[in-house]
Amino acid sequence: MYEYLNSAWQSLVTLPGFFFDANKRIYLPYLLSAIVLAIPVYWRLSRRRSAKGFLRYLFPKTIWLHESAKQDYWLFIVNRVVKTLAFTGMVLTMVPIALAVTNSLEWIFNGPLHLTWHKIAVVGIFTLMLFVFDDFTRFVLHYALHKVPFLWEFHKVHHSAKVLTPFTIYRSHPVENYLYACRMAIVQGTVVGIGYFLFGTSLTMYDVLGANAFVFTFNFLGSNLRHSHVWLSWGNRIEGVFISPAQHQIHHSNDPVHFDTNLGSALAIWDRWAGTLIKASEVGKIQFGVGQYDAGHDSLWAIYSKPFIEAIKTLKPKKTL
Repeated sequence: MYEYLNSAWQSLVTLPGFFFDANKRIYLPYLLSAIVLAIPVYWRLSRRRSAKGFLRYLFPKTIWLHESAKQDYWLFIVNRVVKTLAFTGMVLTMVPIALAVTNSLEWIFNGPLHLTWHKIAVVGIFTLMLFVFDDFTRFVLHYALHKVPFLWEFHKVHHSAKVLTPFTIYRSHPVENYLYACRMAIVQGTVVGIGYFLFGTSLTMYDVLGANAFVFTFNFLGSNLRHSHVWLSWGNRIEGVFISPAQHQIHHSNDPVHFDTNLGSALAIWDRWAGTLIKASEVGKIQFGVGQYDAGHDSLWAIYSKPFIEAIKTLKPKKTL
């Protein structure tokens, strides 16, 4: 019992570290860059511009003190404890996956390649592989969370948010968190395994403060505005390649026309191939949530328990006349 309580306490103690970890979405420089990127949006919308007016635009009480937002703050804390207590030792780990991938490739090709390419090329390829494979598998899992009824009941927690703040990224059910954690282990293990087969042990990544250089750039360019009321579009041409904050807000729209669209994380090419891409210029004013399909997530207990009940219902065979 003491070990569980200590683990729970340690998980809470480390939460403030999220603001100082470049691998976390709410890393302070990412939040500050989002504020800077919101300035031209405010400037375009407002006639009487002032610092006070900008702060009121950025932090309206109707959003930041909304009951939905308060749930997000609690989930940020509680999910951290749940992850520590429930998933420790259950999540897939990178090392055995990497070894399995390397051994399989060496068996197929009768040994490792260990290409003697220039170090800059090796590091660049490895960094890009990590980013692209991570983004693609995020899209695949996200697609499944929307299209598979059993999984949708858990992902619905995220979409039940009626307002968006940077903390909405942490509005998720533990089952979904577990799936994403396993996905990350598979991605890292697979890429490391392929990298070792191709280049040997000289595997390093271009990073910025410990984060993949591509991920850092993506987060620095307004990732926190994706879950916000600040409508930042990057224009049709760029939005055909990269998902803008406005496009992700469309993904959260309560209009059924927008359901299951813009499922990509950073790259829009997966949505283009799947036919699920919508650009900001194609959409007018939107509201957030699941609309007429209200999830009934009006309390933390409902958020945690109701998805299990509804997911089990999807497994029961439907009666036919």
